[in-house]
Amino acid sequence: MRIGITCYPTYGGSGIVATELGLELAARGHDIHFITYANPIRLGSYQERIHYHEVEVSTYPLFQYPPYCLALASRMAEVAEEYSLDLLHVHYAIPHSISAMLAQQMLRDKHKLPIITTLHGTDITLVGTDPSYFPITKFAIEQSDGITTISQYLKERTVEVFGIGKPIQVIRNFVNCRVYQPAVKKQHGEPRLLHVSNFRPVKRVLDCIRILEEVRRTTPAHLLLAGDGPERSPAERLARELGIGNHVTFLGKQDHVERLFPQADVLLMPSELESFGLAALEAMACGVVPVATNCGGVPELITHGVDGFLEAVGDIDAQAARVVEILTDEGAHGRMSAAARQSAESRFDTLRVIPEYEAMYREVLAQ
Repeated sequence: MRIGITCYPTYGGSGIVATELGLELAARGHDIHFITYANPIRLGSYQERIHYHEVEVSTYPLFQYPPYCLALASRMAEVAEEYSLDLLHVHYAIPHSISAMLAQQMLRDKHKLPIITTLHGTDITLVGTDPSYFPITKFAIEQSDGITTISQYLKERTVEVFGIGKPIQVIRNFVNCRVYQPAVKKQHGEPRLLHVSNFRPVKRVLDCIRILEEVRRTTPAHLLLAGDGPERSPAERLARELGIGNHVTFLGKQDHVERLFPQADVLLMPSELESFGLAALEAMACGVVPVATNCGGVPELITHGVDGFLEAVGDIDAQAARVVEILTDEGAHGRMSAAARQSAESRFDTLRVIPEYEAMYREVLAQ
C-alpha cells in the first residue's frame, strides 16, 4: 500500500508512535509518505520506502497566524495525486483530520482518498473539549473513514465527550522488542531512576524530584531526566532547593532512548493523566520496572504488582515506597523485570500490533 502519514514531528507520544508506525510499515513493504512541517524526530537518515514531504507555510502581513492547516491540505492533495496514495493516516485530530478532509475534497473527482484518524489523548481530553474546538473536533472524527484510539480508556472517553456513534477500533501502542532490549549488564553502580517526557505540567516532573528525595532517605539512587519543556527549570530549581542537585542529571532531548532505557532500574511516570503511557512500555521492553500513576489507560498496560506498580496521582510517599521496594529486594526486582519484558513481548510487540493497522487499512480501502 501507499500510505500518507501526518503527525506532529516532535517529542510527544503521538509523533513518536506515528513515526515508528511508518518505519514498521515500510519494513513490511509498504510505501510511506510523511507529510508534515519538519522531519519527524525518530525518522533518522534515509531508509528505503520512506519519503518525507515538507509543508512550507508562507507568512504574509495579512495573516496574524500562518494558515498551516491550509498549506498542509494543499500538500496532502499534491502528494496524494503525484504518488497515487491509497489513503491518509493522520495522528491527532486537530488540525490534521480537517486538513485531510480538505485534501480529500480537492481530489474527489479524480482520486479516492480515504482518511484514518488515530486519536492519542490530549486531542480529545484537552484540545477537543475546549469550546472553541469542540464542534470541529467532533466533525473531524465523524467524517473520518476509520477511527482508532490507543487505549480502551480513550475510546470510552471519546464516545462520552463527543457522542461518537461510528465504530472506533482500539489499536494500542507498540514497541519493537528487537530494538528495545534489556541490558546484558548495567554499566553503573548507584541505582538509576529514569523519567522520559516532554516536561509539560501534566507529566508532573517535580514529583520525580520529590520521589528521589524520599527514596534517598532509605537507599542510594540517582535520577535521570530525559526531555525538555516548561517544567525543566522548576525541576532544576527544586532539586537545588532540596539539596539533591548532585543526584539528578538533566539529559535534555534524547533521540535514541532505546540506548537509555536499559541503563535504568526503575522508570518514574507520575503523570496526572496518560491515555496509554508509551514511555512505560518502552521501558518494560528493556526490563525496566515502571512505577506509575493509576490513571487513564495506564492500567491497560501495567498490571499492578506483576510487571510494575500503580499508585495514586500525587502520592509521593507511596510511589517512593515502591521504588525502594524494587531497589532493595533483588529477587522482586528480577521477577518484575522479567515480567515487564514478557508483557511487552506477548502483548505489545510490533509483530502483534502492526498487522492490526494493516487489517484496518484493507478494511477501509474495501469500503
